[in-house]
Amino acid sequence: MLFLKHFRQYYFKYAWAFILGVLLLIAIDWYQLEIPSILSAVIDGVDDGVITQMSEIITPLTQILIIIIALTLGRFLWRYLLFGTSRKIETDIRGKMFAHAVTLDQNFYNQQKIGGLMSYFTNDLTAVREIFGHGLLMLVDGLVLGGFVLVRMFRLNWLMTLYAFIPIALMGVLVFFLELRMERKFKVRQESFEKMSDFAQESFSGITVIKAYVREAAEALGFKKRSSDLYKNSMAHLKYAVIVNVIIDVMINLVILAIIAYGAILIAYGDLSSGELTEYTAYFFNLLWPVFALSWFLNINGQAQASAKRIYAFLESKPLVAEKDDAIKNVTLNGRIEAKNLTFTYPDGRDPVLHDVNFLIESGQMVGILGKTGSGKSTLVELLLHIYNTDPGMLLVDDYDIAQLSINTLRNHIGYVPQDNFLFSDTIERNIGFAFEKIEHNALVKAAKLADIDENVQEFKLQYQTMLGERGVTVSGGQKQRISIARALAKDPSILILDDSVSAVDTKTEEEIITNLQNVRKNKTTIFIAHRISTVKRLDKIILLEQGHVVGFGSHHELLESNHLYQEMVRLQELENLIAEVEVHA
Repeated sequence: MLFLKHFRQYYFKYAWAFILGVLLLIAIDWYQLEIPSILSAVIDGVDDGVITQMSEIITPLTQILIIIIALTLGRFLWRYLLFGTSRKIETDIRGKMFAHAVTLDQNFYNQQKIGGLMSYFTNDLTAVREIFGHGLLMLVDGLVLGGFVLVRMFRLNWLMTLYAFIPIALMGVLVFFLELRMERKFKVRQESFEKMSDFAQESFSGITVIKAYVREAAEALGFKKRSSDLYKNSMAHLKYAVIVNVIIDVMINLVILAIIAYGAILIAYGDLSSGELTEYTAYFFNLLWPVFALSWFLNINGQAQASAKRIYAFLESKPLVAEKDDAIKNVTLNGRIEAKNLTFTYPDGRDPVLHDVNFLIESGQMVGILGKTGSGKSTLVELLLHIYNTDPGMLLVDDYDIAQLSINTLRNHIGYVPQDNFLFSDTIERNIGFAFEKIEHNALVKAAKLADIDENVQEFKLQYQTMLGERGVTVSGGQKQRISIARALAKDPSILILDDSVSAVDTKTEEEIITNLQNVRKNKTTIFIAHRISTVKRLDKIILLEQGHVVGFGSHHELLESNHLYQEMVRLQELENLIAEVEVHA
């Protein structure tokens, strides 16, 4: 059974269901053993001449029928109580796992694979559920019914029972050691399933790239290898299970032959009646289920222990970013942002990504953060969202150290458009209104118009009720970007961050979006992370990053006059635009 920290609580939470189910199970185990006793009396009565007419058998048969009806009702009830409770526990644990998953930070997910995490919620959780349902049944039934049967067998003939019990006890010891090995085999099997699941998930997500590079065959071979590994490890686990079952079957058959032979000798000597041998044999067959049940319990328990340890490790994972107990809540942020000697190194990195970054963004300013790939632009955004921790006093919002603010309070004031423009497999309406339980249609349309996506949506047959495919694959890259922008604008945040969020639209659409933002976001801070000069040249300020250092801070005209790197970037992009125009007209 499971007694790890995150599982033992459910024995108390559903104690009434477990206790009632177990009591019913014990009662059924007791009364089902009355049937062999009644049959024994009937057989001995016929042999002794006590029962001479069919009418005399009606009473014992009626008793058996009543017992069968009671057993049927009782079995339904304990199944409902034990199996139903195991499903409730599975639901509770799954909810707890998901609630924990959303608290974990970006660093955790950078080190994990989605397919592997999903195996916790599927295979591993199923194995844990089994121990609370079938596992508890088999443990109780194996011990209680087995105990009841052995007591009755000893009463009938203690010597024959002793002979029969010796091989069964040896079999139990052997099975116990085999089950320890099976637990290790199951753990390896689960790890193989995790790898295969992750490979499949990644392949489905990247199917466009796979087809573009004609790598279907290579991916199929990769999947076949992982599938073969899973098959090999599953078969290794199954072979041990088969070995256990074969040993049990062989030993049981040998014991049955010994009982029949020894019983026949006792009958010949007059030490045992035919009815008693029938009753004894029936008890022994009743003993088979407890033996199988205990064997299966060990198998289920081995699997559950392996899976529970994996789930336990997941639930014990601690986020690197956690707000303080005295974090500031329920404050209104206006959007003033200041960095003071901001230096940052990723938890798994060695060298700083940002070095002594200093800047001041006043509330209501529109600011661009410009730099080459790898200059630290997206890292700066992640720090503003408090996805990673910063040292005290390095990053301030409205004069509050970002670490002092409640994470929810901070993020409720920020609208974020990520670089990958992630969209959910839902309607356009629910994607744009994602920050709200329910959003008014007028507010939805207003945000869509500001993001210059409303006209496109109106062309769809179902308009805002149009369902998007997984990750928004049913719309173009530019449409995904603009829907993501509309989602952030619908929130009407004090701070809006667009991480390279207009790169997939043409310059005309880009200008319209920026103009719309300048009109509606007065007195609210807006930050553009960009590669193109056209994106930032109309903004109030530009932060120019180079290898994690701020090498320029000012307006487009100020940097154009004084900053050599910015001048070079402008010349290069003008040259690129000129070449593109020549190629179009050629």
